[in-house]
Amino acid sequence: MIKVGLVSLGCAKNLIDSEIMVGHLQQAGMTMTPEPDLADVLIINTCSFIDMAKKESIGAIHDAVDSREEGGRERQKIIVAGCLSQRFSKELPGLMPEVDAFIGLDQITQVAPIIQNIMGHRTGEEAPENLVTRQPRYIPDFDTPRFRLTPTHSAYIKIAEGCNHPCSFCIIPQIRGRHRSRSQESIVQEATALVASGVKEINLISQDTTYFGMDKWTDGRPTPRSGVDSSKGESLSTLIRALNAIEGDFWIRLLYTHPAHWSDDLIQAIAESPKVARYIDMPLQHISDHMLHEMRRETDGAHIRNLLQRIRAGIPDIAVRTTFIVGFPGETEADFEELLAFIEDSHFERAGVFNYSREEGTRADKMEGHLHHMTRKSRWNRAMQAIQNGVETYNRNRVGQRIRVLVEEPGIARGEHDAPDIDTTVFVDATLPVGQFADVTIRDWRGYDLVAE
Repeated sequence: MIKVGLVSLGCAKNLIDSEIMVGHLQQAGMTMTPEPDLADVLIINTCSFIDMAKKESIGAIHDAVDSREEGGRERQKIIVAGCLSQRFSKELPGLMPEVDAFIGLDQITQVAPIIQNIMGHRTGEEAPENLVTRQPRYIPDFDTPRFRLTPTHSAYIKIAEGCNHPCSFCIIPQIRGRHRSRSQESIVQEATALVASGVKEINLISQDTTYFGMDKWTDGRPTPRSGVDSSKGESLSTLIRALNAIEGDFWIRLLYTHPAHWSDDLIQAIAESPKVARYIDMPLQHISDHMLHEMRRETDGAHIRNLLQRIRAGIPDIAVRTTFIVGFPGETEADFEELLAFIEDSHFERAGVFNYSREEGTRADKMEGHLHHMTRKSRWNRAMQAIQNGVETYNRNRVGQRIRVLVEEPGIARGEHDAPDIDTTVFVDATLPVGQFADVTIRDWRGYDLVAE
């Protein structure tokens, strides 16, 4: 019996790919082990979204190779999967000859026969097998074998794969391919099965959840700010309404939305669907028209400000989570000051800031006006301070409020305004049952976290 170890890096979208690989390995009769030393095969599912993630992935590969050599496990095979393999498919086999195989996004369902092949035929003296296909086309379905690696009460559903947006700082479309939506029926079937199994939180993810279904519309893609009319076919609005109709007590959480494709119909769908958490994740990246144009974000500052007003007016008690990029090439002090004022005035409930990461192969990499790293760091610090001030004010104002939480582990929970592994922790009574909802009263706050009883 072949024992397989897995190291999964990166975002929740990558985690689902890991879950699918584990599901197929178990279906093939292979055994998973949490101990890399005991594995016949070690899979490293990598990320390469930004430079920091790329370095982490490369470090994990080198650590695995060094550990194998130091432990005298010459027979152990190492497979590198995920975004790093997909992005650098031509370069990696020559740079990392110690790796036995490189696989991309299209090979995650084929991982079992790939392992059987390298276990049976590869001696370690040949060049690594490079099985990565150039343009990924794979998208999971409701019946795709999958072993969830999240807690039993929370799950992710990937509603689409790939991205059609031209953001100048982002390499994801080149890695993940063009946007391709699943069918609404497939997603509803998967969600229904998850709720029946006891899942209390469904997190909808893709590179852009608001683009769901639009790649199938016969009249083509709507222009930015034109709105999304669900009568044209399946959309995030129709999906939300269908998921809300599933029987059971659970949350539906929207992650990775794009401001260019929000509409009044989507706002109304959320407002009239009580199972949808009053929380949206919408990376805005900047507010300066100059920066939004250079970033190729398909929106401008006026659109963003208007959209936020419409969302807050249409969905009472909504929490908006966003992220920004500071230090982008050509960002002036005036651009940054406009962003800083926007952060301070908008009172985001949850937010984060990225220090611009120069990524080879992107449009931004070739731009002029790259800023000194100390300028970028200074702006990041100032923006983060503004965000921290806003979050602390928000948490202070929550003292005395009665909120519903989902208990993650003894003494630790999350509220409706908090996504898993990203946002605020709510400290609760350790006797509350794990994996269940509870109503608690906020009595105190500590930085980003809340204390309840």
